[in-house]
Amino acid sequence: MRLVSAEEVDNALDDRALVEALRGMFRTGCDVPLRHHHNIPTPGVADGTLLLMPAWQSGDQIGIKLVTVFPDNGKAGLASILGNYLLLDGTTGQPQALLDGVQLTLRRTACASALAADYLARADAAKLVMVGAGSLAPYLIRAHKAVRPISSVTIWNHNGDKARALAENLSIDGVEITASADLEAAVRQADLVSCATLSSTPLVRGDWLPAGCHLDLVGAFRPDMRECDDRAAARARLYVDTREGALVEGGDIAIPLANSTINEDDIQGDLFDLTRGLVRGRVDGEDDDITLFKSVGTALEDLAAAKLVMQNL
Repeated sequence: MRLVSAEEVDNALDDRALVEALRGMFRTGCDVPLRHHHNIPTPGVADGTLLLMPAWQSGDQIGIKLVTVFPDNGKAGLASILGNYLLLDGTTGQPQALLDGVQLTLRRTACASALAADYLARADAAKLVMVGAGSLAPYLIRAHKAVRPISSVTIWNHNGDKARALAENLSIDGVEITASADLEAAVRQADLVSCATLSSTPLVRGDWLPAGCHLDLVGAFRPDMRECDDRAAARARLYVDTREGALVEGGDIAIPLANSTINEDDIQGDLFDLTRGLVRGRVDGEDDDITLFKSVGTALEDLAAAKLVMQNL
């Protein structure tokens, strides 16, 4: 069995190629059981969580992401979230590889948003606002650059120092990258807004969104968290990565559903629908439409990314 490091995962994945691998996997589909979520009582510290996320294609390969979340790890200088991805032969069950799960998740999450933007963002989208300056932010910026002609990136973070540090340290050919303390002003000029935060209160207001803007929501993974307000959900054409997950797991959709700002029929489609041509994305003549994509992740994406890594090693 091959051990694949975070660096090897990163080097094996090209953003455009991963977008296409995800497109292909959503088109063909795979078996994705409900993920297992287990509480791990941990004496003396906060309880841990074990997540198991399997996916497979019959006769091909089986993948299982194993993630642990131990909130108090930071006190010991350890990461709170750790993960590995086990890839097995789908015919014999023989282990083939163990990949770094954190890096795999960063890359596939960013490219799933880019896949959605390839259907929903204007073809000439050039101004990107990145809300959040955490570990996912640079990957989202690069992934969106792979599908749209991004030439300007403005980074906002609740900690302005982190936004400035990312803007100074991130270099992408042909892209001007700056930090801003004025989120409203940045959003009002944006073609594409990508959010990756752990906010429990709305950051992006619907009234700020200019005509033709695409809003990409990646953080706020629990039903009590959100990155945009009800007005944004009400103004936009709504899309999700998977209906099963996004309607209940992320507050950006779950909260306006619960308070009747929107209903399930307002969800235009998910990535299965978009990649299979069952629903329309942005089409000619609709450049003023506001679109919104909510991502909560699916094990399908992990399997597609892991297979691409192994092909490229």
